[in-house]
Amino acid sequence: MAATRLIALHINKGKTIAQCLRDRTDYAQNPEKTEKGELVTGYECDPMTADEEFLLAKRQYLHITGRRQQNDVIAYQIRQSFKPGEITPEEANRVGYELGMRFTKGKHAFLVATHTDRAHIHNHIVFNSTSLDCKRKFRDFHNSGLALQKISDIICVEHGLSIIEKKPYKERVKRTTYPKRHCFRDEIRQAIDRALLNKPKDFEEFLRLLEQDGYTCKRGKHTALWREGQDRFLRFRSLGEGYTEEEIRAVILGEKEHNIRSKNKQAVSQKRLNLLVDIDVRLQAKGIGYQRWATVYNLKQMAQTMIFLREHGIEDIVQLREKTKQSTERFDQLDEKIKTTEKRLVEIASLKKHIINYAKTKDIYADYRKSGYSRKFYESHREAITLHKAAKDAFNELGIKKLPKAKDLSAEYAEVLADKKSAYAQYRNARTEMQDYLKAKKNVEQFLNLTRQEEEKTQEEKRKEETQR
Repeated sequence: MAATRLIALHINKGKTIAQCLRDRTDYAQNPEKTEKGELVTGYECDPMTADEEFLLAKRQYLHITGRRQQNDVIAYQIRQSFKPGEITPEEANRVGYELGMRFTKGKHAFLVATHTDRAHIHNHIVFNSTSLDCKRKFRDFHNSGLALQKISDIICVEHGLSIIEKKPYKERVKRTTYPKRHCFRDEIRQAIDRALLNKPKDFEEFLRLLEQDGYTCKRGKHTALWREGQDRFLRFRSLGEGYTEEEIRAVILGEKEHNIRSKNKQAVSQKRLNLLVDIDVRLQAKGIGYQRWATVYNLKQMAQTMIFLREHGIEDIVQLREKTKQSTERFDQLDEKIKTTEKRLVEIASLKKHIINYAKTKDIYADYRKSGYSRKFYESHREAITLHKAAKDAFNELGIKKLPKAKDLSAEYAEVLADKKSAYAQYRNARTEMQDYLKAKKNVEQFLNLTRQEEEKTQEEKRKEETQR
């Protein structure tokens, strides 16, 4: 049984035809996948120089015909995959060669590479879009994929192999179960949970625990982890909420509690809370259909609110209001901290600029004073003198008597900027947390009609006070 697919290969953006052909043929002839090149055969071309021969044929085609197509197809690739355990690699290569000969009718050069790196043996057949006589190109006709599959089925039957039998539409069963996808980020999160259970003293000790667990740590601006099997390093900030570098550092310092995230918890947390719809107010301008939709919508939002309250251990409205107040205060503190750091960054940048201008114009201003503040001298050096005066005014406003060094200001700027970035990560989390608490509080109060009851109670107390007077 063999499944086939025909793929047209185009020029990649930023690459030449030669580079693209070399990439395709090199991938097909990968020694690690073709048993050191033993499972590679060619027709009217040497597999080692197939890309150069394909390119030469294209140049001859252009010379003979003078035709140049836009979005030209440089080659075609046929993928032919066999049922696991049904065929040997050598026979698969012969079947692939025969498929290439019949499909191209022997008019196009091609190479066949049989890969054995997967559970199923499969062929990569790459054939030149230009014919051997360099006068024509392969025409990808309508339903060429079906024709390719039929030719492959005929060859499989001739070699005693099974073929894919198409079931009638009524007998087809829709797929409902899918194989579990392997996720490296889930494994890294579990490794982080294990490392934090050991309560490391600092972030470096935390990284050493991960290295003992088999991970390679890449330190730098963005710390990343790699383990055997991964294609690349994965940064902490790509692991999601609760697993960023800033949050892990906060957990190690005892500033925050680490919550182990489960898959179900993650799926629930992705659904943000929304406010309930006040049906009574909006129903005046709407119909019964809106009432039905709003009722279902409110039930769903209230269910999400209940899940949110259970996850955060909130049992009554008093506790919810207290948590909301705490989250709002934390957000306000971080907001004020970010504003302060931004203000300081502006001050440092401005001060640094004035110091540079002051140093550049110091000698000119000294000559201006020696000239007795000459009008003629001022007009010829107006820009420099103006910059010098602006710098002196800025120093007086800031109350600076001794000018700091530009190097010290640069170091302070980098430190304040790092603090701002660290605070901003916490700021985003605090903002999301505050919004969720405010929405949950609003939903609960609206659902229990607490807001109206409290308003009525307040109005009643006011009436009592007025009658007593």
